[in-house]
Amino acid sequence: MLLEITNNKDYFKIIGNLNEDNLHIFENTFQNIFEKLDRIVINIEGLNKIDRSGVQAIANLHNQSILKKKKLSLIGLINPDKYNSLDQNNAA
Repeated sequence: MLLEITNNKDYFKIIGNLNEDNLHIFENTFQNIFEKLDRIVINIEGLNKIDRSGVQAIANLHNQSILKKKKLSLIGLINPDKYNSLDQNNAA
């Protein structure tokens, strides 16, 4: 499934899979977002699957919000089975 990100002002909704193949969509959407907005809300309930690169991209966005003293809120529940990035083979 493709990745779709919709927004209304500072509210974003992510639908689909967030993985290495479509990470550029996420990165392009949120590139320099904290230059434009003081706070954003991201609804992740529509995520079907997320891999390690997707988790890292969200973590990087979180780090940017801290550095720029902006507010980032993630809302929504995700079924733990959707996290294929947390498999035992890649655990350190």
